[in-house]
Amino acid sequence: MIITIDGPAGSGKSTVARLLAERLGVRFLDTGAMYRTIALAVLQAKISECDPAAVAAVAADAKLELRDGVMHLDGLNVAAKIRSPEVTAISSIVAANPAVRERLVELQREVGTMGSLVTEGRDQGTVVFPAAKFKFFVTATVDARARRRHRELVAKGSTLTLDTVKTQLRQRDERDENREHAPMKPADDATIVDTSAMSIAQVVEALVATVTHEAN
Repeated sequence: MIITIDGPAGSGKSTVARLLAERLGVRFLDTGAMYRTIALAVLQAKISECDPAAVAAVAADAKLELRDGVMHLDGLNVAAKIRSPEVTAISSIVAANPAVRERLVELQREVGTMGSLVTEGRDQGTVVFPAAKFKFFVTATVDARARRRHRELVAKGSTLTLDTVKTQLRQRDERDENREHAPMKPADDATIVDTSAMSIAQVVEALVATVTHEAN
């Protein structure tokens, strides 16, 4: 059983997907972490994220491994490094590269052949797993998402203002929605979940109820 959860940055989809996987006792795949790992490799290679050919070459050479749900790059645990502001700033640009997406979609589908999982991203229900049994598109207003992301960043010591975070989210939404290759959009058969006025626990309960009801 494959369950896909797509949606924009700050919608809570990663946390919801992780908790849903725990509740259902299946694996969790954070595809955003995979794209962030390639972005980190681009930074380490000291090339421009706007150079498609160079980024494609880095993606082809990078050794990505998912060990117990943690991303490794060339044998090293990069779980902390891929959450840095520098990686965040370029990850959606790197993710728009068709060669990067082609390689990571292949890896994601390989993970999907190993058994049931909850996978989150921006094209899981539309491109990677179009035949998934359950598809959700988790979203929220820009204001709600900005507040959530800002709280997370402040807790990690960031000094970014709320307005700056909101601007970054709008820019990322525009890139994700308008990219030529695999743009972010709900699958035609996805269930839309607006989390603007919901807690994470409420969202998880709603998804668990849907999955368990329809699976029985």
